[in-house]
Amino acid sequence: MWDIDRTLLYGGGVAARAWQAAFVELTGVAWRETPAFGGRTDADICAEVFATHGVTDCTPERFFARYVELVHADRHLFAEQGALLPGVREVLDRLGADRTVVQTLVTGNVPEVAAAKVAAFGLSGAFDAEVGGYGTDDRVRATLVRRSRERAEAKYGGPLAVVVVGDTEHDVTAALANGAFAVGVATGNTSAATLAEAGADVVLPDLSDVEAVVRVLGGSPP
Repeated sequence: MWDIDRTLLYGGGVAARAWQAAFVELTGVAWRETPAFGGRTDADICAEVFATHGVTDCTPERFFARYVELVHADRHLFAEQGALLPGVREVLDRLGADRTVVQTLVTGNVPEVAAAKVAAFGLSGAFDAEVGGYGTDDRVRATLVRRSRERAEAKYGGPLAVVVVGDTEHDVTAALANGAFAVGVATGNTSAATLAEAGADVVLPDLSDVEAVVRVLGGSPP
């Protein structure tokens, strides 16, 4: 189960700008305060933004519909202004060649935005997005891991050994809450020490040492 932002890629702020633009357009309220986005679900962030700005007449469903439209219009900017992180493509390819491994996404992003981000870097084929966990599934990130596991076990037969890879302590605690193996990657704004303190089973500086990463994630030798 892969997190996206700052685990697999950096999106260049494209989604954050679309978020702010959609909010101001729909509510007519000036943007006053930017929340912490890292490791949180879009549903949770939306609730905070609405509360912080005193918005009561716009539903999350209406907001997310416009947000997705704006992201879709600017989706080409992900690759132009963002970047794929070191080792990602190679690790995904290696794990994808292992028939015992199913790769999916567990991300705070809504499904459409998650799809746009990975597609921008040619990664869509690496994941079974159908069994992923997304930011509209629940406000609590641990629930996303649970939903993804339930979807995967229903599709592939269970129980399955689950590995969660992410760059924040929220990814780590969500994994541990579900009895999953937690791999922290210090490629975001969360330090390796903080990831370890959160209880990560393994902490990696990044994914550039492909052989080591594949071993940690349980892939078979080539």
